[in-house]
Amino acid sequence: MGLPSLFKLEKLRIEAYRDVDRGKPADPPRMEVMFNPTSLERSHEVAYDSATLQGLNTPGRPARYAYTPPGKLGLKLVFDGTGVDRIGLSAMLDPPSVRKDIARFEKLCLRMNGDIHEPHFLRVRWGEFSFDCRLKKLDIRYTLFDESGDPLRAELDVQLVEDKSAKKIFREAGKNSPDLTHARVVKAGDTLPLLCHEIYGSSRHYLKVARDNGLDDFRVLAPGMTLLFKPLLPAAGAGGAGRTAS
Repeated sequence: MGLPSLFKLEKLRIEAYRDVDRGKPADPPRMEVMFNPTSLERSHEVAYDSATLQGLNTPGRPARYAYTPPGKLGLKLVFDGTGVDRIGLSAMLDPPSVRKDIARFEKLCLRMNGDIHEPHFLRVRWGEFSFDCRLKKLDIRYTLFDESGDPLRAELDVQLVEDKSAKKIFREAGKNSPDLTHARVVKAGDTLPLLCHEIYGSSRHYLKVARDNGLDDFRVLAPGMTLLFKPLLPAAGAGGAGRTAS
């Protein structure tokens, strides 16, 4: 998604959560940056299998898709303690502090949360731009100090790695092969045989899916629940021609 100029009208916000689904806000739950970055750097990559060596005197071989690594996001942020972003009395009553701002940023993004035993799950928002991620690397460069040695300006080079919940990955991937695990969020009117037919091409695997998901009654599906549809194994003695529920 592009970054139109309207993004300049609001501050970039970093939200922190205690779960990968981003449903349980951390404490503090968010922070706005002091100055918006002049740009966001997105990085994408596709990995191809190179295990098979190319034969001698051959023109080449097809690139075989292996996987798509998580995307990356780079931000360059500035924290300032000189009060240039404030006017008049507000700068005197609530003087900015680079040390406090960086400590807050580190608590939100870098430090381990003792309740979940890992750093927070993050979401970066700027206008319509939204990016679920975790902090990968943080470099801080102090560029200005007062007479006592306290920092007055710091530049942060923030590297974030994309981080999505399993449900969101399955939903966005839209894979339609019975050899892969699928996740489906139940909608009103869905039935287990119908979902099995959609994914496997046959409704006869509904009892296997019910067992895999610990359902007491396959006829009762609550809208909003997530069901996993695991791969089907080749039928015994079928030479791989048929498939059956495991």
